[in-house]
Amino acid sequence: MKAIHRIIEQAQKQPKRIVLCEAEDERVLAAAQLTYQQGIADIILVGNQEKIQTVAGLKGIDIDGMEIIDPKASELAGPFAASLYEMRAKKGMTQEQAKQEVLNPLCFANLMVKHGLADGSVAGAIHTTGDVVRSAIQLIGMAQGSKLVSSFFLMMLCQPFHHLKGGMIFSDCGLVVDPDEEQLADIALSAADSARSLLMEEPKVAMLSFSTNGSAKHTAVDKVVAASQRVKKQAPDLAIDNDVQLDAAIVAEIAQRKLPDSKVKGQSNVLVFPNLEAGNIGYKLAERVGGAVAIGPLLQGLAKPANDLSRGCSIDDIYHVIAVTVVQAQQGQK
Repeated sequence: MKAIHRIIEQAQKQPKRIVLCEAEDERVLAAAQLTYQQGIADIILVGNQEKIQTVAGLKGIDIDGMEIIDPKASELAGPFAASLYEMRAKKGMTQEQAKQEVLNPLCFANLMVKHGLADGSVAGAIHTTGDVVRSAIQLIGMAQGSKLVSSFFLMMLCQPFHHLKGGMIFSDCGLVVDPDEEQLADIALSAADSARSLLMEEPKVAMLSFSTNGSAKHTAVDKVVAASQRVKKQAPDLAIDNDVQLDAAIVAEIAQRKLPDSKVKGQSNVLVFPNLEAGNIGYKLAERVGGAVAIGPLLQGLAKPANDLSRGCSIDDIYHVIAVTVVQAQQGQK
């Protein structure tokens, strides 16, 4: 079974309340209809109610049963403004600014998650990644014990021509530009957790480099090795390779020659890239040349799930990210 099908089945077992703040976009509404009708999520639409209903009517999208909240007419606007002011006053926000900001659907949606009125949010079909991530960090906050919010892609390799089959986690491919060794370790630990939650299997982590097991000497390699050692101290039972080239990370025969003592043994399901440049190039090569399906960028390290979309996203992209967000919310409750 494809990893995304397992995620959808898991979401259907315990649907969660997912808030969508770009509900005037027909792609978002169509994805909301799919997820709601398939019992994946209870959908909350945030935006101008008249516009939402008009778009749904024109496009033949059924939104019956979904809650629609217009921030400008909601009784929550006052309490949310007070909460926002309390959170951001030290950063210079005034009470009047807080009152105006909560009318922004993105802000309103994340405050719903913050206060437990929704279990997760999905945005990015219209908003930039910077806006989505900034709002999530400021309003939802960091997970306990997390020092960093990073991103990952769920990569699906399910075509007959794929040598590797199933799902993989690629991290970080969209957010942290040049992580130091501590940040890289945090990314690896978060990515391992994401693999447990979404791939529903034990993570096997490859800390990617242009070196395998010390074959090259460079400060860039030193960073990867030091990050790996940090991970091993925090998660001694985790299967992880220190510094490893991509071929040794995913080809068992090459791993046997280059890393005979590896716990991963060339069967990585989590690839941790040394910097954003490598990660962004890597996932796009896998997608555009390798024919993988890329779901994301998804966020890890937040107190509650809030995920990003590409502004060029399709209905299926949004549908899949909503399903992922539900499963993350389920895991967060545990």
